[in-house]
Amino acid sequence: MAGKNEYSFEQIINDLKNQIYYPFYLLHGEESYFIDAISDYIEHNVLSDLEKEFNQTIVYGKDSNVPTLISYAKRFPMMANYQVLIVKEAQDLDKIEEFLSYAENPLNSTLLVLCYKYGKLDKRKALYKAIEKNGIAFESPRLYDNKIPDWIHNYVRASNYSITPKAAVLLTEFLGTDLSKIVNELQKLFINIPSGTEITDDFVEKNIGISKDYNVFELQKALAKKEVVKANQIILYFASNPRENPLVKVIPILYSYFSKVLTYHYLPDKTRNNVASALSINPFFVADYQQAAKTFPPGKLCQIISLLREYDLKAKGVENSSASDGDLMKELVFRILH
Repeated sequence: MAGKNEYSFEQIINDLKNQIYYPFYLLHGEESYFIDAISDYIEHNVLSDLEKEFNQTIVYGKDSNVPTLISYAKRFPMMANYQVLIVKEAQDLDKIEEFLSYAENPLNSTLLVLCYKYGKLDKRKALYKAIEKNGIAFESPRLYDNKIPDWIHNYVRASNYSITPKAAVLLTEFLGTDLSKIVNELQKLFINIPSGTEITDDFVEKNIGISKDYNVFELQKALAKKEVVKANQIILYFASNPRENPLVKVIPILYSYFSKVLTYHYLPDKTRNNVASALSINPFFVADYQQAAKTFPPGKLCQIISLLREYDLKAKGVENSSASDGDLMKELVFRILH
């Protein structure tokens, strides 16, 4: 079949489930999760166990070369309709452009899968255009932090569960943007709960070990309400758990938060749905931003954003040779609140 532009992850998986196969799959981009998910599906589902014995080959880019891989791809399947050739870590291949002649005329009975991680092929080059014409060229971009909670919500829903907005934010703050890590933790949760269960922040705290009271999300709320005691309790907790709450991880989250509060001030339409759309947040959290905007006028927010830049450098050792993360965090929170 001819390839298609802008093919999504969901479309590719859906085609595979419907046994619609392409002779060449280029899976490239910064986010490894989607690349692994597609190649794993092909590895485990296209061929039966008996067919895999003669018709499935998995190699790593650093251990192979393009001429050898082309010779594999040109083989016809034995006692099967297809053969599968998966090249993991294809970014380690030398002279990947040598695939061009094969990409221009691939064998329809072969599924050649290039897993090219942490970068992407140049879309202007002939190789990319040939793969796109005759197969699938799928780019897997890294998701921005503010997109992760929605992605978690959709993943959980597709797995026949539900999750509260706060629980999704907690997972994001604790696990970061590594989708593979997030999926691994969610799968552990699914094992312990029946299908259809709603995952709450209490459940996350009990089963993943994330404190629902002492996290960056709660710190933001305490700062927005100028709850000095609560804010200090949270940063003391952070200081006593430096590996889980390093300042270099906390500051970018606060920076994003206060930048959005500043943006809120200048929105002409401050209705709930418009604010949620403009700030790329769940409508559930709009009230928190409204509260923060009442507490911090635009001038103070500009000062806070400048402070966060300053302390980000200090946390990385710039003009700071002795202060600990805990000391810097206490100092930063004091200056935000006063």
